[in-house]
Amino acid sequence: MKKIPYGMSNFRAMREEGYLYVDKTMYIEKIENLNSKYLFFIRPRRFGKSLFLSTLENYYDINNEEDFEKLFGDLYIGKNPTKLKNSYMILKLNFSGLDTGNRDRLEISFKQNLIDSISSFLNKYQSIFKDIDEIKEHVKEKSDIKSIINQLIEEVEKVGKKVYLIIDEYDHFANDIIAMGDNEFYREIVRASGFVRDFYETLKIGTESVIDRIFITGISPIMLDDLTSGFNIALNVTMDLSLNEMLGFTEEEVVKILEEVGIEEKENLINNLRELYDGYKFNKNAKTRVYNPDMVLYFLAQYKNTGGYPEYLIDDNVKTDYGRLNRLTMNEENKVLLERIIKEEGIVAEIVTKFSFDRMYDEEYFVSLLFYMGLLTIERQEKTRLFLKIPNYVIKTIMWEYIETNLKKEYKINLDLNELRKTIEEMAYEGRIKPYIEYISQNVLKVLSNRDIINFDEKYIKVILITYLVNSKAYRPISERETEGGYIDIYLERDIRIPDIKYEWLIELKYVKKSEKDKIDKIKEEGIKQLKRYRESKGLKERKDVKQALIIFIGKDEYQVIEV
Repeated sequence: MKKIPYGMSNFRAMREEGYLYVDKTMYIEKIENLNSKYLFFIRPRRFGKSLFLSTLENYYDINNEEDFEKLFGDLYIGKNPTKLKNSYMILKLNFSGLDTGNRDRLEISFKQNLIDSISSFLNKYQSIFKDIDEIKEHVKEKSDIKSIINQLIEEVEKVGKKVYLIIDEYDHFANDIIAMGDNEFYREIVRASGFVRDFYETLKIGTESVIDRIFITGISPIMLDDLTSGFNIALNVTMDLSLNEMLGFTEEEVVKILEEVGIEEKENLINNLRELYDGYKFNKNAKTRVYNPDMVLYFLAQYKNTGGYPEYLIDDNVKTDYGRLNRLTMNEENKVLLERIIKEEGIVAEIVTKFSFDRMYDEEYFVSLLFYMGLLTIERQEKTRLFLKIPNYVIKTIMWEYIETNLKKEYKINLDLNELRKTIEEMAYEGRIKPYIEYISQNVLKVLSNRDIINFDEKYIKVILITYLVNSKAYRPISERETEGGYIDIYLERDIRIPDIKYEWLIELKYVKKSEKDKIDKIKEEGIKQLKRYRESKGLKERKDVKQALIIFIGKDEYQVIEV
C-alpha cells in the first residue's frame, strides 16, 4: 500500500520511500518531441509543477545513470527511454521567496539566489569540474548577473558538457510586485537595462553553446511579453492540446489512486471529489478534464487519517495563495468584473497567451489572469470566443468568501455569526427557511439597498444568500443545478461533513420591482410549478426530506416566502 505524498515534490524521495507516484513520464517523451528545446509552461499554484520538474531533473541528470532502473524501471519512460536520458548537467533555479522590498534589495536577492544555485550545481558535479572552490570564488567576485552566468557557461564549456536549465516560479517575484501595484518598480527590472532582462538575454546567448534545453514554469505569462525581445526563443506550450493532462489527475488516475492507497467507498467518494476538485481544462479541444492534484491528495490524506471527510475542504495554504484575488481587485474595474463573473458563474472571453503589465487591467487580460490562476477554466466554445466557468465547488467557495470579505470591508457588514448560525440550523433541522431569509434581508440586503451603486437583481441576491451559507458547514449550496425540469436556482444539499442534517432545500428565487407588484400572483403560480417539476426530476424524486421554497424579493427591502 502506497503512502499519500501530500505536499511532496521530490521525485526521488517519493520513489525510494514508498509514496504513491502517478506516472506522468510519458510526457517527458512528448515534450522532447515538441518543436522547440526551450519551453514555457504555466499551471495554477499547487498543481504539481515542482514534482514534474523534479521528475525531469532525475530523468536527465548524468549523475543518475546508475539509478535509472530503480527510479524509472516500472514507469512509462523506463520502458520507453529516450536517447537523451541521463545526458545533461541540471541547473535548477527557483525564484520564490526573493526580497521584493525595493529594486536594489530584489537585485541583491536575485543575484544571491543565482550564486547559491550555481554553488549547489558545482557541488553536485564536483567530480567533473577540476577546482570547484576556485570556480565558486570567480562566480562570487562577479559584480553583475550577466557575468555570473557567463562564468558558469565558460566553466561548463571547458568540461565539454551540456546543461538542461529548469526554472521554477519564474514569475513569483513579479506577481508580488504587481500585487503591490508598483508599476515603476516592475518596469525597472524587466525593461531595457533591467537586471531580469539581462538575465534572460544572457541565457539566450548561452543556448548557442552549453544551454541545450530550458523548461520554465510559473502561474502567469505576465513577464513573457515584456521579455520578448530579450528572450524570444521560448515556445509557450501552456495550452498545447497534447499536454492538457500533463499535470493534474484525470478521473481514471483518481480511481487508481484510491486503490493504491487503500481507500474504498469509491463511487460516493469519487462523486464528491469530482464536484469539489475536478473541472480543469487547458485547451478548448481537450476531451478530458483534470482534478487539482494538491487538493485531492490533501483530502485523501485527511480522509485516510481520520476515516472521514476533512473538516475543511481546502488546505489553508491554497486559501492563502488565492488571497491574491483581493489584491488584484484593488481597482474598481476589476472588482466590478469579478463580481459579474461570480454572479454569472463564468464569462465569455478570449484567453490571452501573453500580456504586458501595461495592459493587465484591461478586461480580457484580467480574465486571462483568472484562468491562469485556476479560478476560471474552459467550459466550451461560444461563437468566436470561449465560455470560461468557475471550475469546481471549492473554487466557488473562494469566490463567495471574496464577496463576504468585500461586503465586510466596503459596507461594514459584520454579522452576528451566532445568530446567523441559529437561522441556518432552523432551516437544516426544523425545516424553517424564513428566519434565514429575514436575517439576511434585514442585516445585509437593507444595508446594501441604501447604496445606489448596487445593481440589485435575482442573481446578486442569490450570490448573497449562498455566500452566508458556505461557512456554516450545514449545506453545500449548488447554484443552477440541472434537472430534466430545468435549472434549480439554489439546491441546498447536505454537507458531506454533517450527514445528520434533516432537511435539504430546493429554492426558486424571483425578483420584481415595486412598480410591478401586480405581477406577483402570476410569478407565484409559475414558481410553484417550477419547484414541483424539479422535485419530480430524476435524482431528487427519491430523496427524502427535501423541502421547497419560492422566495420573491420585491424591490430591495420586501420579500415573500412560499413553502410548497
